Amino acid sequence: MTIASRCKGILVLAGIAICMPMFAQVAKTSIPDSRLLSEHWTAYWITHPNSSGVEYGVYHFRKDLMMETVPETFVVNISADNRYKFFVNGTEVCFGPARGDLAHWYYETIDIAPFLKTGNNVLAAVVWNFSVHRPWAQFSLRTAFVLQGNTVAEENANTNNTWKVIRNEAYQPITDFTHLQTFIVVGPGERVNAGKYPWGWNQPGFDTRNWLQAKQIVNPKPRGIGTDIDWVMAARDIPLMENKLERLKSVRRVEGLRDDLSGILAGKPKIIPARSKVTILLDNGHLTKGYPVLNLSGGAGSKITITYAEALYALDDNHPDPNRRKSNRNRIEGMEMRGTYDVFIPDGAPNRVFSPLWYRTYRYVELKIETGSRPLTINDIYGIFSAYPFETQARFSAIDPLYEQIWEVGWRTARLCAHETYYDCPFYEQLQYVGDTRIQALVSLYVSGDDRLMRKSLRMFDASRIYEGITHSRYPSYSPQFIPPYSLVWINMIHDYYMHRQDEDFIRGFYTGVMNVIQWYLQYINPETGMLGAVPFWNFVDWADEWPWDNNQRIGGVPAGNRDGNSSILTLQLAYTLNEAASLMEFYDDKLRASEYRKRAEQLNQAVLSHAWSSSHGLIADTPGKTIFSQHANIMGILSGALQGNQAKEVMRKILEDKSLIQSTMYFRFYLFLGMIESGFGNEITQQLDQWKDMLDLGLTTFAEKPEPTRSDCHAWSASPLYFFLSSVAGVVPAQPGFKTVRIEPRPGELKTFQAEIPHPSGTIRVTGDNMGENNPIFRIGLPEGLNGRFYWQGKEYGIIPGYNEIRP
Repeated sequence: MTIASRCKGILVLAGIAICMPMFAQVAKTSIPDSRLLSEHWTAYWITHPNSSGVEYGVYHFRKDLMMETVPETFVVNISADNRYKFFVNGTEVCFGPARGDLAHWYYETIDIAPFLKTGNNVLAAVVWNFSVHRPWAQFSLRTAFVLQGNTVAEENANTNNTWKVIRNEAYQPITDFTHLQTFIVVGPGERVNAGKYPWGWNQPGFDTRNWLQAKQIVNPKPRGIGTDIDWVMAARDIPLMENKLERLKSVRRVEGLRDDLSGILAGKPKIIPARSKVTILLDNGHLTKGYPVLNLSGGAGSKITITYAEALYALDDNHPDPNRRKSNRNRIEGMEMRGTYDVFIPDGAPNRVFSPLWYRTYRYVELKIETGSRPLTINDIYGIFSAYPFETQARFSAIDPLYEQIWEVGWRTARLCAHETYYDCPFYEQLQYVGDTRIQALVSLYVSGDDRLMRKSLRMFDASRIYEGITHSRYPSYSPQFIPPYSLVWINMIHDYYMHRQDEDFIRGFYTGVMNVIQWYLQYINPETGMLGAVPFWNFVDWADEWPWDNNQRIGGVPAGNRDGNSSILTLQLAYTLNEAASLMEFYDDKLRASEYRKRAEQLNQAVLSHAWSSSHGLIADTPGKTIFSQHANIMGILSGALQGNQAKEVMRKILEDKSLIQSTMYFRFYLFLGMIESGFGNEITQQLDQWKDMLDLGLTTFAEKPEPTRSDCHAWSASPLYFFLSSVAGVVPAQPGFKTVRIEPRPGELKTFQAEIPHPSGTIRVTGDNMGENNPIFRIGLPEGLNGRFYWQGKEYGIIPGYNEIRP
C-alpha cells in the first residue's frame, strides 16, 4: 500500500507531495488493554547522552523496525518532555503531548499500522525543549522521549538503547520580543540554519552512522522505580487536533521589487534576484493560527525573516501605548509590521521547507528577504491551520446580517482560543484562565456539543488548588498566579456542567474542591460589616477604564474596596457563587452545608444592602462610601439575589441607561446579559451588541479582549454572544440538572424571525420563530427522543414533547 493511499489527503505543493495525516482515523485514546496502565510499561524514557536535559535543544530520535508482514493493528503509546512530533516512514502521524502538568503528564495512543510496510520501517520523533524560553503554559522536568508498544507483540518498538539520537544544531531561539511592549509568553521564535539541518532525518535510508545511542534515563519506567516518580502518566483525554491546509489570501504590499508576487500564494515559483532586499506583506484575510510553511530553493547566503501579527501599527513611535496605534485592521497605508518572528537561512539546495515547531498566530505575515550572491526562489507559502477539532452542530440565523457576522467571527474567536487547553488568546499568552474558560466552555457546549475540553479544564483547575484551598487563576502554567474571583468562577463552571450534563461520578469528584474554595473565602468576611474584607492576590473583575494599571503601583482591572475590603462587587460575587455551590451540595447529599451556604449568601446580600445601598441613586455603590457606582456591583446584586422583583427591574433599567456608571467591557458583559435575563430584560440583549458591532466596523475578524484600544485582537470571552443567541434569543436552557428537561423561552427583541439548532446529549433541539412582534407569532419546535420540556411566551406556558411541536400563542 502506498503512502498516498494511506493518507487522509494528498496535497501537491510546489511539486512536493504533502501527506495530511489520518489523525481522526488513527487516534485512539482508550484502547481496552492493561498495557495502557503506565505502571505496566517496559519502555524506558530516553534522552541524548550528552544533554543535561534542561538546556534549550531540538533532538531527533529514530529506530529501524523490520516487518515481515504488516499487522492489522500496531498500537503505541507516546509522550515526550517538552513536545514531540512523531513520524512513521517520513509521514507525520501525531504530535503532543497534550498539555498538562507533571502529575498529569499525557501520552497519546496511536495505531500506526496504516503507515507501516513490509521490510524496514522507520519510527522517528523530533523532540524539543525550549528550556527557560518555553511557553508559560508548558511544564517540564527534562528532555526525554518514550514510546511503549500496547501489547507484547508491539514492544519491539519500545524506546530503549536500541534507539538512536542526534541533536539538531540548526536551531537557535529568538527570545527578544520587547519591541511589542507588552506581556507575551508563548515561547521563542526559531532561527534555523539550513546548512546545519539533517534533511531527510526521518526518511528510510538516511545515514545514521554519526548518530548516538540514546541514553536510558535512570528510574526508567514511566511511573518511576521505588519511591521516585518523574512524570505521572495519564492517557490523553481529548482528541488530536484538527490540521488542514489554509491558503493566504493576498499580497498587500511589496518593497524592493516591482514584480507581481501574487502567484506564490498559489504555489507558483518566483525568483528573488541576488543581492536584493525585498519585503513582502501577505494578508491571510482573517486571523488564524497554525503552522506557516515556506518552501524555498537556492538562495545560499540569503536570510529570510518571517514576522507574524494580528494587526498592523501606525507609523507613530511617539505614542506610549502601542495598542492606540492600531487602526482599521484592513488598512495598510501608513502602517507597519510588528510581531513575533522566525529566521530561516537557506543553504542553496532545492525545496527546502521551513515550518516552526510550534504554531504561530497571524492575520498578516511579512517576509523580509535579503539575498546574497545567489538568487532565491520562493516556491510556495501557505499555512496548516491547527486547533481543537470542534465541529459546528448549532445554527442561528435571522434576517439581520449582523447576527450572521457575529456568529462567524465569534465562532472563529472560540476556535482560535481552543487547542490542547482553552486559551485566553492565541497570540500573546495561550494560557487557560478560569474567567475566560467558563464562557468558552458554554460556547463549546452550545455550538458543538463537545464537552471533552470543558471536562479537562475542570480537572486541571481542580489539580491546581493550593494547600490554602483556592485554584490557580490560570492552569497549566509554571508561573503561579492567583485571581481569587476566578476560583469562584471555577465553581460556577462546575455548576454549568452539572446543569448541562448527566455525569454524576465526574461532578462528585469536585466536592472537596468546592468546599475548600468556599472555606478559603469565608475566612475573609469582615465581622464588623458582614461584607468581604480585604482579600489577597489579584482581585480582577473587568478591564473597565476606571480601573487601570498605574505604573505597577496599582494592578489593573480591580475595583474600589479591594485593598481595604468591603467591595460590594466581590462580596456579591461570593454570594452568587455560594448559591450555586449550595445547589451542588444538595447534589452531593450534603444538605447541612447547602443550607449553610444559602444562609451565608443571604447574610452577604443583606450586609451589602445595609452598607452600600444608596437610596438617592437607587443603586448599590461599589463601597460603603457610596461615592463610586458601577454596572458591575448592581449586576452582581441581581445575580446574587440581593435585588429581586421590581427592585431588580428598576436597577437593571438604570444599569442600561445611566452612562455615568462604570461600564462593563467584553468580559463582564457575559454577566450583564445573565443579569438582564434574570431581571426580565432578556429581550434587550440584542440591543447591547454595540461593542461587537464596533469591532466588525474596525475590520476585526475575531473579537478582541476589550474595546479599543486593545492588546489582543482575539480573546475567548468575547465570543459570548453565540451562547446568548442560543440560550436567550432562542431561549434554550436546561430546566433540570443534567439537561433532563428543557425550558424554551425566546427573547427575540426586535427580531421578527429566527431559526436555531442546539446540540443536546439526546440529539438536536430546533426552534423557529416567525411573525414575532405581531399578533400571530408561530413557533416550531423539534425535540429529540426522550426530551420533554416547557415553552414560555409572554407569560403563557405550554408543554412540549419529543418530535415536532407547533405553538401559536
